[in-house]
This record gives sequence, structure tokens and C-alpha cells, in this order.
Amino acid sequence: MTIAQQAFSRLQYPLPHHALSRLTGTFAQCDNRWVKNTLINAFIKRFEVDMSQALEPDPSAYATFNDFFTRALKADARPLGDGLLSPADGTLSQYGRLQAGQLVQAKGHTYSAQTLLGGDTALAEEFLGGSFATVYLSPRDYHRVHMPVTGTLREMIYVPGRLFSVNEATAKHVPGLFARNERLVCVFDTQHGPMAMVLVGAMIVAAIETVWSGQVTPLSGHPQRMRFGQPITLEKGAEMGRFKLGSTVVMCFANPVAFEAIPTGSMVQMGQTLGMA
Repeated sequence: MTIAQQAFSRLQYPLPHHALSRLTGTFAQCDNRWVKNTLINAFIKRFEVDMSQALEPDPSAYATFNDFFTRALKADARPLGDGLLSPADGTLSQYGRLQAGQLVQAKGHTYSAQTLLGGDTALAEEFLGGSFATVYLSPRDYHRVHMPVTGTLREMIYVPGRLFSVNEATAKHVPGLFARNERLVCVFDTQHGPMAMVLVGAMIVAAIETVWSGQVTPLSGHPQRMRFGQPITLEKGAEMGRFKLGSTVVMCFANPVAFEAIPTGSMVQMGQTLGMA
């Protein structure tokens, strides 16, 4: 890691993460035509966003920056593969087996599944001996999150926390990053056993949404567990949530996954086969 990357990571500690993120959210939701078009066009240029696969390719057609950022893709843009699918476009930063209840964050850094899942010992024990995979969504990526396999929602757990950046430099330097940030833990029961999809917040991520609850974060500073009266079953490849600005999805599987031989750090697309559950 360069000196600049180290400095960037350390400078994040004293920053007012939530205040900065909420301020960003205000601008992102602004529907003033000049403001939102200026933001969208500058963003497309800065991050070289490919609009050709968007269901609405005209940047000026979006009502707000958030609508542009969470844009839908054309129906044939992301064909679904076999087995366990990538839930999003992004970088496959780490994957493998949970060793003694630990996930790999970056080379030389691990963190506990129990902490990631909100401190629930019984829930964490369901994933002992299982597998995990982490996908980082950069600003230029498609920001809707989809189901890796078909699953029925058991519960949703909101876990308050900081909002550090989740890019590679921060992941290498901030211990327990994904278990420190604000996050939404969605526990599903699948034919392959329990699966937890953890949508991790990050700096300037204004909100996290799910298809069954709408916008969930930000909430209060207290953990919240939510169950729903009617079964919520989502098919493999179906949208389950979205980020309003980029972040990370951590998937935990109760049973081992035979992952494809994809080098860590590789770009993946939603619907791409990651392995066989």
C-alpha cells in the first residue's frame, strides 16, 4: 500500500461519516433539472459509465441522480449462469471457506462472521464450516443487487456502524471494515441451506433499499431485527436490493461452495457463475 493510500485510510477515522453521507443523499435526490443533469453528466465522464446497456440510455431522462445511479438494465444485459450467481456487478475481492468462523477481508486481515451478522451467536454458528464471497461495487458499476440462488427471507437485521469507504485501500488498512460499517443482514433459507446476504454501507452511501421494504437505511443507532408476516420468496436472479451510491455485498453460505477458479480482484457481472453450492 502506498503512503497516499495509508493516509486516505487514516484520515477517514475522524470524519463525520453519517453527516457527509446524508448531505450527499440530499444532492443525489435533488430533482432540479440543471443540478441533476450536471451531477449525472460529470459522473458519467469521471467514471466512464457505459450507458449502452441501460434500459434508459439517455442520462437526461432520469428524474434525479439517485434514479440514474440505480438505473435498470436491458432485459438481456445480464444472462443468468448455472449454480451460484454473482449478486452484482463489481470486483470479486475475496471468497473461500469460513475458517474458525472467520472471513478474509484482505491479505493478512480477517474478521468474524458473528460480528458481521450483528453479534448473534446462534446465527453465526449456522455458517461455521461454510463459505463466503465478497463483491465490491465501484461507482461505475450497476448498483442493483440480485439473488445468487432462490431463497425465502427468514429475517432482516439492521446493524448500525460507521461508514468507512470500502475500496481496496481501506479494506487493506481498516481492521474488521465490513463488520464495523452500517449494514443490512438479510437471512434467507434456500435449498442449499441458510444464506446471509450482507449489504454493507459506506461513505457517501445515502441509503440501502430492499424490494420488500423499500428504503431501510439510515435507521436509528440501535440494532433492529425484522420479520415479516407473509413469506417472501425471491427467485434466483431476481432483484433483492440496491445501493444509492457504491458499496459491498458479503455473502455467507452455511454449506461449502465449490467456487470457480476466479482470481481475486477479478471483475464479475451480476448473473455470472461463481461456483456450485
